[in-house]
Amino acid sequence: MRVITRQVENQPLTVIIEYPEYDKSASDLIRKINNLNFRFTAFDEEKQIRIDLSDVYYIENVERKMFIYTEKEVYRFNSTMSEIEEMIKETDMVRISRTCIMNTIHLKEIRQVKNSHLEAVMDNDEMLIVSRKYLRDIKSVFKRGEV
Repeated sequence: MRVITRQVENQPLTVIIEYPEYDKSASDLIRKINNLNFRFTAFDEEKQIRIDLSDVYYIENVERKMFIYTEKEVYRFNSTMSEIEEMIKETDMVRISRTCIMNTIHLKEIRQVKNSHLEAVMDNDEMLIVSRKYLRDIKSVFKRGEV
């Protein structure tokens, strides 16, 4: 693969991907570039705020209210789990329990804890419980990102 860059005045950022054959590498690259433009609109007290997908660690449903968690902040989000799942289909986010969707780019490790439970440890050392029911979904995201 070769990378060519050039500055073009008065033009929006444009990415052109040329490939001899549409394969997994091309597909993964296109997916990652599309993820750069993905943003959530959430609320911080009374203000509306845009949050880049790359800044989201996880999204959680707590008492029928949705929250987006970043490294250090928490924002209110007006959506449902099923709507979010539809939005994130081609991203690095995956559902890990009935109430939680995790961004795998911030996943440090998954480890087994007592009683055969799984725990996801994030880059910021926050720990999330992983339901065995969603383990297949997590594995598919990792397989999609393998080289």
